[in-house]
Amino acid sequence: MFFKQLIEFLEKGESGVKKFSLIDNPDIISAASLENASENQLSFLEEGSYLFNQFSDTKASALIVPLNESIIKKATEKKISWVAVTEPRIAFAEVLEKLNPEILPKKGIHKSAVIEDNVELGKNISIGANVCIESGSKIDENTIIYPGVVIYKNVHIGKNNILHANSVIHPNSQLGDHCVVNSNAVIGSEGFGFIPTKRGWRKMPQTGIVVLENNVEVGCGTTIDRPSVGQTLIKSGTKIDNLVQIGHGVHIGKNCAIASQVGIAGGAIIGNGVILAGQVGVANRVKVGSNVVASSKCGIHTDIEDGQTISGFPAIPNKLWLRCAANFKKLPEIAKALRKLS
Repeated sequence: MFFKQLIEFLEKGESGVKKFSLIDNPDIISAASLENASENQLSFLEEGSYLFNQFSDTKASALIVPLNESIIKKATEKKISWVAVTEPRIAFAEVLEKLNPEILPKKGIHKSAVIEDNVELGKNISIGANVCIESGSKIDENTIIYPGVVIYKNVHIGKNNILHANSVIHPNSQLGDHCVVNSNAVIGSEGFGFIPTKRGWRKMPQTGIVVLENNVEVGCGTTIDRPSVGQTLIKSGTKIDNLVQIGHGVHIGKNCAIASQVGIAGGAIIGNGVILAGQVGVANRVKVGSNVVASSKCGIHTDIEDGQTISGFPAIPNKLWLRCAANFKKLPEIAKALRKLS
């Protein structure tokens, strides 16, 4: 696709095209990172990018750049075609989708799929090989179910969802519209509920449900447990990475981002717009306010107010954590000095 065609495509998108320069209107066959791009490839550069120093060496035929006159001037001097946008990363995402259109499976039901009685299927559904759908479940139109997916009884799956291979949806779970459940994720598994008795652990029946609202994405190997009563709730727009554990009765707000290996214990409440980086742990029944950012490996044991940026174990304000971390390597000397004083 010629670069001018891509610019015309971007003008219809969300990236905010402002101006462009066509040195020779190159034919763009693919996209690549700035340092690895070669002829007939497109790349992008953001404000403050660590790749700025590699800009001089790029062999890309075209660039998406920010509204930065020094970058634009440099691209022009290198005789590289460019388009300047307000959101280079969004523009690059749009270009990737255009250059690499998703290949969707054929509509219809594979002959090896097992679909029990009293299952309601909407229009234009794709059901792959060895899928199992139990009775009482309802799947709305335009949903894609890849091979090996298991859907238990009385599950309701909305419109335009994608369930990737070998994911499992447990009884009574509810998925809204435009959700993505990646391979080997488990929605609605039993919560970890046991009561200590004199004879050992007594299992608490887990009779609740899991609800995913619209536009929720769940990564590979992630598990979202159902509670003993009530629901585990993931609100609209939240994105969950691979290998995340979400305990029974957790409520997660809208538009959150939860990175790999996060563990959220039962009953925790997460506000809207929260970012939990890799390996963050959230304790039982803790409340995390809206727009909180927790850096990797945080241990959140107490309630966190809205808008905080936190770090450390146990979690404390990020600026305080940075000051503490700067002194960690000095602790042996400090301890030695204290022993002398005492």
